[in-house]
Amino acid sequence: MKNLLLMKEMLPNDYVGFTFFVGCMAMMAASAFFFLSLNQFDKKWRTSVLVSGLITFIAAVHYFYMKEYWAEVGQSPTFFRYVDWVLTVPLMCLEFFLILKVAGAKTDLLWKMIGLSVVMLVTGYLGETVYKDSAALWGGISGLAYFVIVYEIWLGSASKLAKAAGGNVLAAHKILCWFVLVGWAIYPLGYMMGTTGWYNSMIPSGNIDIAYNIADAINKIGFGLVIYNLAVQSQKD
Repeated sequence: MKNLLLMKEMLPNDYVGFTFFVGCMAMMAASAFFFLSLNQFDKKWRTSVLVSGLITFIAAVHYFYMKEYWAEVGQSPTFFRYVDWVLTVPLMCLEFFLILKVAGAKTDLLWKMIGLSVVMLVTGYLGETVYKDSAALWGGISGLAYFVIVYEIWLGSASKLAKAAGGNVLAAHKILCWFVLVGWAIYPLGYMMGTTGWYNSMIPSGNIDIAYNIADAINKIGFGLVIYNLAVQSQKD
């Protein structure tokens, strides 16, 4: 009953709360779509589509709790957001490996990308919550890990494997690369807006939850739709 009352008291201009609610609903709908479509694919692509559903399902659960946290506390749910990311971002890295297996991708690539993503997220969390006085340092380490991931998928071994695979795999890989380069760029921007460092003279501080929520929905659902389309197109060939 308390939660229902909180929802009724949400102000019409509470755009943060609104995007938390919409994000939760969108992630749940995407999860249902991916899970219910599994049977139309053969084993080769079923795992990739399943992972897409897991990504959005995990995000939907966390967005439900983040929505409640915002309603009750009125503060950015940083802890829940990072727990969500530390589970879903490595799964998004797993998607790269799964689609590149057709070109001979090895588990070394998988663990490299997962390791980089964990470093990126853990150091970002430390800088944003634990060691706020040295946020710029921790943010720099997190940013470095991010750029190594970008290099790996655009110019490194992942890129070479995608070119070797060609066709639908290459096309899907390129779209996913753009998601990482452009879509994920909102996160370091949000980090700088929420912490104190040399960058505050160029990037003002402020609440970026709305941008985070929109970016999360676009990135996670978009990732899944790219994988879904790849599976559909591959079954036609």
